[in-house]
Amino acid sequence: MQSLSTQLSAELPSAFIGVHLRLQNTSLGHPASGEQPRQQSKCDYPDAPDVTPERHPAGPPPHGSDVPAAISPRRMTPATDNAAFLHALGHRVRLSRTRRGMTRRILAAQSGVSERYISAVEAGTGNGSILLLRALAQALNVPLDALLQDAPEPPIPTTPRRPDYRGRIALIGLRGAGKSTLGRLLADRRAVAFLELDQEVEKAAGLNLAEIMELHGQAGFRRLERSVLDRLIEAHPQAVIAAGGGIVAETATFVRLLQCCLTIWVTTTPEQHMQRVIDQGDLRPMRDNRRSMADLRAILASREALYARADLRIDTTERDEQATIAALLAMIA
Repeated sequence: MQSLSTQLSAELPSAFIGVHLRLQNTSLGHPASGEQPRQQSKCDYPDAPDVTPERHPAGPPPHGSDVPAAISPRRMTPATDNAAFLHALGHRVRLSRTRRGMTRRILAAQSGVSERYISAVEAGTGNGSILLLRALAQALNVPLDALLQDAPEPPIPTTPRRPDYRGRIALIGLRGAGKSTLGRLLADRRAVAFLELDQEVEKAAGLNLAEIMELHGQAGFRRLERSVLDRLIEAHPQAVIAAGGGIVAETATFVRLLQCCLTIWVTTTPEQHMQRVIDQGDLRPMRDNRRSMADLRAILASREALYARADLRIDTTERDEQATIAALLAMIA
């Protein structure tokens, strides 16, 4: 079996291998010489080890010393840089989770990692096992290096658009913005099919969204979503598609949507989002209205820059259906 460090070197850029996370320099499941075996559950929260190397007196290491130059006192990463890295890591985990509308409890259930550890990571104090971070990345359906990269988030790539992209209109935005209502009206006016992507995913799976998430997790749902989107694009040269709110968090799928459709961000105020969701019969926000509104604002903030990549934007706040569809038709004429 390959050693853990060998496996990681195949997955991560070399710059990440030196991060002072808890890495055993042994084969998986085999403790190092002199170390007592430690049983670790999949939800374990490991203690952060003291990995600060012993300092030598001023000047070069003694002749014959086995201390690598990379960890000599003059070349060590300052503690403040380490703290900044951990805080940036926490921000990336929290941003990825929020964009997908996942609570810590959901992420914990889908990753097998404890809520306590997730909370510590997001707070910038979770200096733990790289394997647990890998589990979080898999549950979030993001590459591990997307969490560990010590650089700003890369922009969504710009790619050539299909010549027929204007025949398909894709509505994006958070739930409660009015995508379904507006989409049906627009499809009727254009005499084309109206397709709700989430419903098409449910049909393909033979399960509702909650069951898909429970059985296959975020990654399984997103794979199916991409497959269904590709099929709809090829089958419908002209259509109106209402996409799920979290599609923008999946870069490859969102790029595909941008390439093949005229995209429109349907937006409204957080208060209108909340009220419309309640009017649809979902009373969950009423259980903790203050917390629900804070979560909603956080999701909107995390996705705003992505939604803004749409070709057009229409605000449905305090507009009736006819006024909104008239304004939209004028925009795409």
